[in-house]
Amino acid sequence: MNTKNGRISVHMQEIAEAAKTLRAGDNILLSGVIYTARDAAHKRIAALLDEGKEPPFPLRGSAVYYAGPTPAPDGLPIGSCGPTTSSRMDVFTPRLLDLGLTAMIGKGGRSPAVCEAIRRNGAVYLCAIGGAGALAAQAVRSVEVIAFEDLGCESVKRLLVEDFPLVVGIDCAGGSLFR
Repeated sequence: MNTKNGRISVHMQEIAEAAKTLRAGDNILLSGVIYTARDAAHKRIAALLDEGKEPPFPLRGSAVYYAGPTPAPDGLPIGSCGPTTSSRMDVFTPRLLDLGLTAMIGKGGRSPAVCEAIRRNGAVYLCAIGGAGALAAQAVRSVEVIAFEDLGCESVKRLLVEDFPLVVGIDCAGGSLFR
């Protein structure tokens, strides 16, 4: 990790190590591969896990962005790509964290069970700016649908991001911007 324009620069390859030192309120610029998944995708991922199958992306060391990006306009890799309310995924999140998920990106507070799972697993919850989907889209370099294409904007997508501006909302030491 280093700093860039007063923000902590973090690459997804180092997110597990970075999560140990990031603290609530830290401003970061995230780069690397992240995955989008919202309510419907989380329900299907849980069903796969219940059947003993693998999820559509590796959980260990990964970040899930709670977003349903809009179609890309001409010349851009993605349309608006703002965060959705994270608490809607809280029923699924502790299980995913226990299986190795390292970071989540969204907006709004999280349940006590999710906060405990973040602490227990040395993970981190990152917040994107709500209502600024066009700004978030500027950090996306490429996008690929990797699962559940029938869900449209809520399909699971693999995003390559560069300098995605985020704020640490909940850290693994128990710090939270929501208390």
